[in-house]
Formats: sequence, C-alpha cells, structure tokens
Amino acid sequence: MNIVLLEPELPSNTGNIGRTCTATATTLHLIEPLGFKLNEKAIKRSGLDYWDKLDIEIHENLEEYIEKYGLDNTYMATTKAKNRYSDIKYDFNKDIFLMFGKETKGLPEKLIKENMEKAIRIPMRKGIRSLNLSNSVAIILYQVL
Repeated sequence: MNIVLLEPELPSNTGNIGRTCTATATTLHLIEPLGFKLNEKAIKRSGLDYWDKLDIEIHENLEEYIEKYGLDNTYMATTKAKNRYSDIKYDFNKDIFLMFGKETKGLPEKLIKENMEKAIRIPMRKGIRSLNLSNSVAIILYQVL
C-alpha cells in the first residue's frame, strides 16, 4: 500500500499521516514542493517516535512520480469524484497508490478530469467542503486494507 501526498502544506497532517502509514506498513510518498521542512518540530511531534520507522519516498514533482509509478493503480481522492472510495474494486495484484492533494486546493483539476475513473470521494452531507487531510487518509486507507 502507498499513500501519496501532492504538495502537502501542514506538517501536523503529514506527521499524523506518517504515523498511520507506519502502523499499517504503508509507504508514504511526498511530492514536492512541501509547505514545510521535514525536520520541523511539528512533523516530528505529530509523527511521535515512529518517524524513523516510516518507509518514505520524496519526489521532486508530480511528473517524477508519474514517470516512476504511472497512474494505472493510483486512486485520487477528491470531493469532485462520482465514485465512493468504498465502491471501488481495488486490484490487490499490484501496488495500490492512494493520492491526496494539498490541504487548501486538493488535487489539480486537470489531473482529476484526465483520470475520473480513478477518482474517489468520501461521502459528506451537502455544504461541507472537505474533511481534514489526515482523517481522510485514515478513512480510505483502512477501508482499502
């Protein structure tokens, strides 16, 4: 399993997500630019003493990530998706990648439109824009697992 964060902005969310990844033996992919430094106190505080146990990959940009892994088995979390994350038949014969966008903007519109069949959403009541990023990662990751 793989969690992919595209340009995350908040160290506390990334720390929490790293902790969840460590607990589930999931690789965390961070796609730059990041809104923080990886050695910041906030990320270490959120990740507790698990950060050194985390399997983590840093990618210079989205293009580098796509060149290395492609998008065939990458599912993109967005409020704009038609598919619920729980309705997808995930292909466990391949590595699964769950991609999430930055806290303030989500994933790029163009990326979602070009990959709508791989776009997934968490159902929410009308009028609610989104959930916290680390909560969204935990909800979807544990469902897939």
